[in-house]
Amino acid sequence: MLVLTRKLGEIIRVGEAITVRVLEVKGNQVRLGVEAPADVRIYREEVYRAIHKEADEATLPGTHDLDEVDPPWRRPDGKPNGAGGPR
Repeated sequence: MLVLTRKLGEIIRVGEAITVRVLEVKGNQVRLGVEAPADVRIYREEVYRAIHKEADEATLPGTHDLDEVDPPWRRPDGKPNGAGGPR
C-alpha cells in the first residue's frame, strides 16, 4: 500500500486519466474530489461491498456446473425432445 500525505488543494494522480484532489479537511474528515473517465466506476467501500453482496445472493446456488442444470429441451423422462423415432 502506498501511503501519501497531501495538503488542502494538492493532487494525487492515478495513471494518466485519474486525479484525486484534497478539497477540504474538517476535523477527522477529508473531502476528496475524483476526476476519472466516465467508464471508470468509483464507489465508496460500503456501497461496493453492498453491490457485490447483492450480486452473490442473486447467484443461484448449485448451478455453477452445467451438468446440474435441467435443460428445457429435456423431457421429464430424461430423454431429449425432438429425438429421432416415433413419438
